[in-house]
Amino acid sequence: MSEPDAAAPSRSLIIVAAVLGLGLVAAVVAIGIATGGGDTSADDADKPTGPLPLVAVAAPESGSAACTTLTGALPDTLESAGKQLPRRELADPAPEGAAAWGAVNPVVLRCGIPKPGTLTKTAKLRQVNGVQWLPVTDQGATTWYAVDRKAYIALTVPADAGTGPLQEISDIIDAELTAVPPRP
Repeated sequence: MSEPDAAAPSRSLIIVAAVLGLGLVAAVVAIGIATGGGDTSADDADKPTGPLPLVAVAAPESGSAACTTLTGALPDTLESAGKQLPRRELADPAPEGAAAWGAVNPVVLRCGIPKPGTLTKTAKLRQVNGVQWLPVTDQGATTWYAVDRKAYIALTVPADAGTGPLQEISDIIDAELTAVPPRP
Protein backbone atom coordinates (compact mmCIF):
# COMPACT_ATOMS: atom_id res chain seq x y z
CA MET A 1 0.00 0.00 0.00
CA SER A 2 1.24 3.46 -0.82
CA GLU A 3 1.29 6.35 1.60
CA PRO A 4 -0.98 9.34 0.90
CA ASP A 5 0.94 12.31 -0.54
CA ALA A 6 1.34 14.82 2.28
CA ALA A 7 1.95 17.73 -0.15
CA ALA A 8 -1.37 17.37 -2.03
CA PRO A 9 -4.05 19.92 -1.01
CA SER A 10 -7.25 18.59 0.44
CA ARG A 11 -10.40 18.47 -1.64
CA SER A 12 -12.11 21.10 0.53
CA LEU A 13 -9.14 23.48 0.09
CA ILE A 14 -9.39 23.15 -3.71
CA ILE A 15 -13.13 23.93 -3.60
CA VAL A 16 -12.59 26.98 -1.38
CA ALA A 17 -9.84 28.29 -3.73
CA ALA A 18 -12.06 27.81 -6.79
CA VAL A 19 -15.00 29.59 -5.15
CA LEU A 20 -12.75 32.50 -4.07
CA GLY A 21 -11.29 32.75 -7.58
CA LEU A 22 -14.72 32.83 -9.19
CA GLY A 23 -15.86 35.38 -6.62
CA LEU A 24 -12.90 37.60 -7.43
CA VAL A 25 -13.63 37.40 -11.18
CA ALA A 26 -17.30 38.22 -10.55
CA ALA A 27 -16.33 41.22 -8.37
CA VAL A 28 -13.96 42.59 -11.03
CA VAL A 29 -16.65 42.20 -13.72
CA ALA A 30 -19.27 43.88 -11.50
CA ILE A 31 -16.96 46.81 -10.72
CA GLY A 32 -16.11 47.17 -14.41
CA ILE A 33 -19.77 47.26 -15.39
CA ALA A 34 -20.68 49.68 -12.59
CA THR A 35 -17.89 52.16 -13.39
CA GLY A 36 -17.90 51.85 -17.17
CA GLY A 37 -14.64 49.95 -16.95
CA GLY A 38 -12.64 52.67 -18.66
CA ASP A 39 -14.17 51.38 -21.86
CA THR A 40 -13.02 53.39 -24.82
CA SER A 41 -15.79 52.15 -27.02
CA ALA A 42 -16.30 53.25 -30.58
CA ASP A 43 -18.41 56.12 -29.26
CA ASP A 44 -15.56 57.49 -27.13
CA ALA A 45 -12.68 56.52 -29.41
CA ASP A 46 -13.70 58.98 -32.09
CA LYS A 47 -14.58 61.95 -29.88
CA PRO A 48 -12.20 64.83 -30.46
CA THR A 49 -9.96 65.63 -27.52
CA GLY A 50 -9.01 69.16 -28.56
CA PRO A 51 -7.48 70.79 -31.61
CA LEU A 52 -5.53 68.42 -33.83
CA PRO A 53 -1.99 69.52 -34.68
CA LEU A 54 -1.17 68.87 -38.34
CA VAL A 55 2.35 69.10 -39.64
CA ALA A 56 2.64 71.72 -42.35
CA VAL A 57 3.44 70.28 -45.77
CA ALA A 58 4.05 72.00 -49.06
CA ALA A 59 0.68 72.97 -50.48
CA PRO A 60 1.32 75.84 -52.90
CA GLU A 61 -2.22 75.76 -54.31
CA SER A 62 -4.02 75.47 -50.93
CA GLY A 63 -5.40 78.99 -51.29
CA SER A 64 -6.70 78.39 -54.82
CA ALA A 65 -10.34 78.77 -55.77
CA ALA A 66 -10.60 74.98 -56.15
CA CYS A 67 -9.34 74.34 -52.61
CA THR A 68 -11.51 77.09 -51.14
CA THR A 69 -14.56 75.58 -52.87
CA LEU A 70 -13.68 72.07 -51.70
CA THR A 71 -12.95 72.93 -48.07
CA GLY A 72 -16.17 74.95 -47.91
CA ALA A 73 -18.15 71.90 -49.02
CA LEU A 74 -16.60 69.37 -46.61
CA PRO A 75 -18.99 67.68 -44.17
CA ASP A 76 -19.06 67.91 -40.38
CA THR A 77 -18.86 64.10 -40.15
CA LEU A 78 -17.58 61.23 -42.27
CA GLU A 79 -18.81 57.66 -42.08
CA SER A 80 -15.98 55.26 -41.34
CA ALA A 81 -16.51 51.54 -40.80
CA GLY A 82 -20.08 52.16 -39.64
CA LYS A 83 -19.17 55.02 -37.26
CA GLN A 84 -19.57 58.75 -37.67
CA LEU A 85 -16.24 60.59 -37.38
CA PRO A 86 -16.64 64.22 -36.32
CA ARG A 87 -14.65 66.90 -38.10
CA ARG A 88 -11.70 68.05 -36.00
CA GLU A 89 -10.70 71.55 -35.14
CA LEU A 90 -7.12 72.05 -36.31
CA ALA A 91 -4.49 73.49 -33.96
CA ASP A 92 -2.89 76.83 -34.84
CA PRO A 93 -1.19 77.39 -37.10
CA ALA A 94 -3.66 75.32 -39.11
CA PRO A 95 -2.45 74.47 -42.61
CA GLU A 96 -4.59 76.12 -45.29
CA GLY A 97 -6.61 73.67 -47.37
CA ALA A 98 -6.53 70.95 -44.70
CA ALA A 99 -9.26 69.14 -42.76
CA ALA A 100 -9.44 66.09 -40.48
CA TRP A 101 -12.07 63.79 -39.00
CA GLY A 102 -11.90 61.43 -36.00
CA ALA A 103 -9.85 61.34 -32.82
CA VAL A 104 -7.70 58.23 -33.07
CA ASN A 105 -5.93 57.78 -36.41
CA PRO A 106 -7.82 60.63 -38.06
CA VAL A 107 -8.76 60.84 -41.72
CA VAL A 108 -6.83 63.83 -43.11
CA LEU A 109 -7.49 65.80 -46.29
CA ARG A 110 -5.02 68.26 -47.81
CA CYS A 111 -5.83 70.31 -50.90
CA GLY A 112 -3.38 72.14 -53.13
CA ILE A 113 -0.40 69.83 -52.69
CA PRO A 114 2.23 69.41 -55.44
CA LYS A 115 1.81 66.70 -58.06
CA PRO A 116 2.56 63.30 -56.46
CA GLY A 117 5.97 61.99 -57.53
CA THR A 118 4.47 58.56 -58.18
CA LEU A 119 2.05 59.95 -60.78
CA THR A 120 3.52 58.67 -64.03
CA LYS A 121 2.06 57.64 -67.39
CA THR A 122 2.06 54.02 -66.18
CA ALA A 123 0.66 54.68 -62.68
CA LYS A 124 -2.39 52.59 -61.87
CA LEU A 125 -5.26 54.92 -61.09
CA ARG A 126 -8.54 53.92 -59.50
CA GLN A 127 -11.81 55.62 -60.23
CA VAL A 128 -14.08 56.11 -57.23
CA ASN A 129 -17.43 57.87 -57.68
CA GLY A 130 -16.21 59.90 -60.66
CA VAL A 131 -12.77 60.82 -59.29
CA GLN A 132 -9.46 59.32 -60.43
CA TRP A 133 -7.23 58.47 -57.48
CA LEU A 134 -3.63 57.34 -57.16
CA PRO A 135 -3.38 55.17 -54.01
CA VAL A 136 -0.13 55.00 -52.02
CA THR A 137 -0.12 52.64 -49.03
CA ASP A 138 2.33 53.09 -46.16
CA GLN A 139 2.41 51.97 -42.50
CA GLY A 140 -1.24 51.27 -41.73
CA ALA A 141 -2.79 53.96 -43.94
CA THR A 142 -3.38 54.71 -47.58
CA THR A 143 -3.01 58.19 -49.01
CA TRP A 144 -5.28 58.64 -52.00
CA TYR A 145 -4.26 61.41 -54.41
CA ALA A 146 -7.04 62.91 -56.55
CA VAL A 147 -5.21 63.55 -59.81
CA ASP A 148 -7.97 64.71 -62.16
CA ARG A 149 -8.85 68.15 -60.77
CA LYS A 150 -7.19 71.59 -61.09
CA ALA A 151 -5.72 71.14 -57.60
CA TYR A 152 -4.15 67.93 -56.34
CA ILE A 153 -5.86 66.56 -53.24
CA ALA A 154 -4.50 64.02 -50.75
CA LEU A 155 -6.81 62.00 -48.51
CA THR A 156 -5.04 59.87 -45.91
CA VAL A 157 -7.26 57.07 -44.63
CA PRO A 158 -6.25 54.64 -41.85
CA ALA A 159 -6.40 50.97 -42.84
CA ASP A 160 -9.25 50.28 -40.37
CA ALA A 161 -11.45 53.12 -41.65
CA GLY A 162 -13.14 51.23 -44.48
CA THR A 163 -14.10 52.83 -47.79
CA GLY A 164 -16.68 55.32 -46.49
CA PRO A 165 -14.37 58.37 -46.21
CA LEU A 166 -12.97 57.86 -49.72
CA GLN A 167 -16.45 57.47 -51.21
CA GLU A 168 -17.89 60.52 -49.42
CA ILE A 169 -14.97 62.76 -50.31
CA SER A 170 -15.07 61.49 -53.91
CA ASP A 171 -18.73 62.48 -54.14
CA ILE A 172 -17.94 65.99 -52.87
CA ILE A 173 -14.95 66.43 -55.17
CA ASP A 174 -16.97 65.24 -58.17
CA ALA A 175 -19.85 67.57 -57.33
CA GLU A 176 -17.73 70.66 -56.53
CA LEU A 177 -14.67 70.55 -58.80
CA THR A 178 -14.51 70.22 -62.57
CA ALA A 179 -12.63 67.16 -63.81
CA VAL A 180 -9.49 67.61 -65.92
CA PRO A 181 -7.30 64.93 -67.51
CA PRO A 182 -4.59 63.59 -65.17
CA ARG A 183 -1.22 65.29 -65.79
CA PRO A 184 1.57 62.72 -65.30
